Amino acid sequence: MSPAHTGVTTTPTDATPDDLAVDLADLDAADIDPCGREDHPDCGIRDVLDRIGDKWSVLVIVELAGGPRRFRELQRAIDGISQRMLTLTVRRLERDGLVLRTVYPAVPAQVDYRLTETGASLTHLVKALADWSLSHREVISEARHEYDRTHPDRDIR
Repeated sequence: MSPAHTGVTTTPTDATPDDLAVDLADLDAADIDPCGREDHPDCGIRDVLDRIGDKWSVLVIVELAGGPRRFRELQRAIDGISQRMLTLTVRRLERDGLVLRTVYPAVPAQVDYRLTETGASLTHLVKALADWSLSHREVISEARHEYDRTHPDRDIR
């Protein structure tokens, strides 16, 4: 059986983009119905991806998977996120029922954030995405390098 039929591919360093193209019928791909077709109305994936598809939401979910965190703990743990962006992100995740915000009566007030049951169920998908990213990082890096080498006039980052 060829590598394409096993889902395993090898990438020679002199491969062209045509060499790298694989017929999806040869792969063990998921059976996904595209949204928006006449016979398949919007299934809601776009709305969900608007929330969980941005890097800040994913990083907040990753941090909260380890347990409740206070705002400043989240901000310190998520490199590059501004106070405003973190505020917007946790509010949006709270609105969507993925994060629970708890205010404790104290002076000054103490607030923590934790995943709801729905938010916790999302961590399995986030972990699968992280695992996939790690296992394909080298292949993606090589593909980017090859693309940039063969398309020096295109500044895509």
